[in-house]
Amino acid sequence: MAKQSKPVDNRHYDVIVAPHITEKSTLVSEANAVVFKVASDATKPEIKAAVEAIWNVKVTGVNTLVQKGKTKKWKGAPYRRSDMKKAIVTLAEGEQIDVTQGVN
Repeated sequence: MAKQSKPVDNRHYDVIVAPHITEKSTLVSEANAVVFKVASDATKPEIKAAVEAIWNVKVTGVNTLVQKGKTKKWKGAPYRRSDMKKAIVTLAEGEQIDVTQGVN
């Protein structure tokens, strides 16, 4: 029996900016979780709805954090990287998202 897909709203694509692929996020994937960069004004229910609608999976939890931008130097002049909001999305048992593939 095929899964019922929820309607995908354009706002869902505005909420999920990109997958965040690092060593830590790869380790988290062993615990059935995926890390995404999300819009700074996105809420946990919006993130959950977006992931469920875009990838047609069941989400059990969403944890968010704001990573503050680093101060760096370029040609001696200091500048500051932008703050970034990340979401750690925990999926239901048996569900998975392959972030290396495109969106359905």
